[in-house]
Amino acid sequence: MSVLTTEPDAVPGGEEPPDTGERHRLTAVTGLAALSLDAMASVAYGPEAIVLVLAGAGARGLGFTLPVTLAIAALLAVLVASYRQVIAAFPDGGGAYAVARAHLGARTGLVAAASLVLDYVLNVAVAVTAGVAALTSAFPGLYGDRLWLCLAVLALITGVNLRGIVESARAFIVPTAVFVGAIFVLIAVGLFRDHPVSTASAAGHASVVADNATTVGTLLLLKAFASGCAALTGVEAIANAVPSFRVPRTRRAQRAEIALGAVLGLMLIGLSVLIGRFHLQPVAGVTVLAQLADAALGHNAAFYIIQFATMILLALSANTSFGGLPVLLKLLARDDHAPHVFALKADRQVHRHGVLALAVVSAALLVFSGGDTNTLVPMFAIGVFVGFTVAQIGMVRHWRAERGRGWRGKALLNGGGALLTGVAAVVVTASKFTEGAWLIVLALPALVAAFEAVRRAYGRIDERLGLGLLPRAPHRERSLVIVPVSALSRLTSEALTAAASLGDEVRAVSVCAPDPEDRVRARAFARSWRDWDPGVELVRLTPERHGLGRPIAAYVRAVAAAEPGTRVTVLIPEAEPERLWQRLLQNQRGAVVAHAVRRETDAVICRLRLRL
Repeated sequence: MSVLTTEPDAVPGGEEPPDTGERHRLTAVTGLAALSLDAMASVAYGPEAIVLVLAGAGARGLGFTLPVTLAIAALLAVLVASYRQVIAAFPDGGGAYAVARAHLGARTGLVAAASLVLDYVLNVAVAVTAGVAALTSAFPGLYGDRLWLCLAVLALITGVNLRGIVESARAFIVPTAVFVGAIFVLIAVGLFRDHPVSTASAAGHASVVADNATTVGTLLLLKAFASGCAALTGVEAIANAVPSFRVPRTRRAQRAEIALGAVLGLMLIGLSVLIGRFHLQPVAGVTVLAQLADAALGHNAAFYIIQFATMILLALSANTSFGGLPVLLKLLARDDHAPHVFALKADRQVHRHGVLALAVVSAALLVFSGGDTNTLVPMFAIGVFVGFTVAQIGMVRHWRAERGRGWRGKALLNGGGALLTGVAAVVVTASKFTEGAWLIVLALPALVAAFEAVRRAYGRIDERLGLGLLPRAPHRERSLVIVPVSALSRLTSEALTAAASLGDEVRAVSVCAPDPEDRVRARAFARSWRDWDPGVELVRLTPERHGLGRPIAAYVRAVAAAEPGTRVTVLIPEAEPERLWQRLLQNQRGAVVAHAVRRETDAVICRLRLRL
């Protein structure tokens, strides 16, 4: 809808416009802290997802942990390179949605947008429940209150993000640095160990490694690869939120993307090397990361620091969604596929309505799952794989259209990435279908249909308003202002004064109910009106049934039919008490009248509030 305007990030000539809100935007470092928590935290469950799948083939299967991880790291490099190009080509943000809309058509763009929306919402729910699960593992007494803990963490993250994305980055930069530093210390120390220092965390827990399996098939390796690709969720967040960076936005976002890829890749490969070095076997009830910390650092304070940092970062990794989804909703609103309210910004460069919408939907998911991570995980990451694939295919079309220097190599790189992420999407969906992935298969087209329905609704509004066409010249019409009244007071006087200032003619309208006592009160009011003599005609309506709004609406319709050249306005006077709680004492007559007139007539409604 063309009445919606958004701030451009650049002006012709490549120069940035002056922006007084730059201090509320991200640098490369704060952008890494605000938008990479999801990806960073994935090292807590990515390697474990690989190991759990390969454990089905016994010790021989676990020997493929490093090759599978290297394949995922290679895909990570492809994705980082691709999204770095996406940032340069689409500096307004939107990531896969922007790429697909430009090169694959509007509907494919909506598929990408829907997949990202689902991924962002699920990321919040999974991150919060995983963080709280780590807390309840350390303090079992809190297990019964895990849902309330999840909602409390969600409220905390929402509150921080409502203050601005820079505020969230500052709040989360320390936990991010502690976690990344702890993981690199774990890897560095572990590389100098010939054998595990401690296995206390796994003691007494049953191994989940198959005893008699000896063959490792292609399907198993594909499933391990697809499961491990969960570690790649969040890689696209920076490309989706480019407008949140300070100028030069493109360069800062690209630096943050490269840093994210380098740090995440090194952590994944390092942890995989340690898994093979210590011949680690997954056990029930203990995470792979906990076993690695135990083996490399010992069962001491350092071990608990790793666990605590992991718990905090998992819970806070929901912040990635709060940085990316509001920007995506802004772009959808700009293209008329989402309510335009999502394009509005607060004074701290916050898309407040997008933040609140994400919080409300995520809270509903948490309540639905009861704060249980296992209920949500099967649905997680499918959406982001779809987004990855669409973005890669779109970039292939982008390079073919540009045909610039080295376009074939770039197109080949993106095409290979699309093939890998497409395979991952199919394998994950097939393997997790009965565990909850079916819900995403249904939700994705439903969300696309909703986007298209919003666009059609805006199209009809555009057509009726004649947007884009020159309207007829404004002209003066005779105006009649109708004022509903029920008693003589200062409010009545103020309303009639305002009405006389607005219209050529003013009529006061009073509704008399059919009850005898109401008729007596109406006659007394009519006598008081004659004694007051404000110079305004009092019209008394006597409906056969009780009601206030419908009789006035019927009178307005009758006037409009009898005087077709007259502009009718209904001015509704209302008293506004000083204190908020006192508004509950009001009879809401004004709201009743306004609703009826709005629903049944085309009259202009004006609500005059007199502050007491």
